[in-house]
Amino acid sequence: MQLNRGTFPGMFGGTGLPEAMKRPLQIYGSPSLRRKARRVAEVDREVRKLASDMLDTMHLENGIGLAAEQVGADIALCVVDIPPQYDRGPSGRRINPGLRMPLVLINPRIADSSAQTVVAEEGCLSFPGIYVPIRRAAEIKVQYLSLENEPTDILCRGLLARAIQHEVDHLDGILLIDHMPVLRRLLLSPRLLQLKRIASQDGST
Repeated sequence: MQLNRGTFPGMFGGTGLPEAMKRPLQIYGSPSLRRKARRVAEVDREVRKLASDMLDTMHLENGIGLAAEQVGADIALCVVDIPPQYDRGPSGRRINPGLRMPLVLINPRIADSSAQTVVAEEGCLSFPGIYVPIRRAAEIKVQYLSLENEPTDILCRGLLARAIQHEVDHLDGILLIDHMPVLRRLLLSPRLLQLKRIASQDGST
């Protein structure tokens, strides 16, 4: 997931990370984005290395969330990192106190979600330059495996809840375009075709 630079100024600076730690991003048109993720049987060194590389890639791309399919892997793994200034309510208090970022979620499952929903604009690293208003649950309970192979469940609100729902969509092969009204999709069709051409030239289709 990615935030709109205009909506969230001051967030998108340099990371200082070397480019060598970055994995190639799959953009719209890549078949890997439609694959459903395979469950991870055990968190081993390979899974931890992928998680580390995904965090580096996400930070280098100024994202706040990334799913394994977006770097060409088909396992149920996503990473999320919400900057602290965007995890605060109007009073200045943390919306998700006690949760340390970044989060690595293996085999994530949304076990429960609130009836209350919120519409907000979302971007996606696999759809550069495209932002879509999407309705999501305001609060969710997520169950997942930690990097230590421990079953974990957390309650998430605000931007964190939105980012996790976005990434779990990716693990199910659901993309930003699937949330677009038909008219919006038609208006964006030139840009979507351009992304498909780029993906094809990159050899990802």
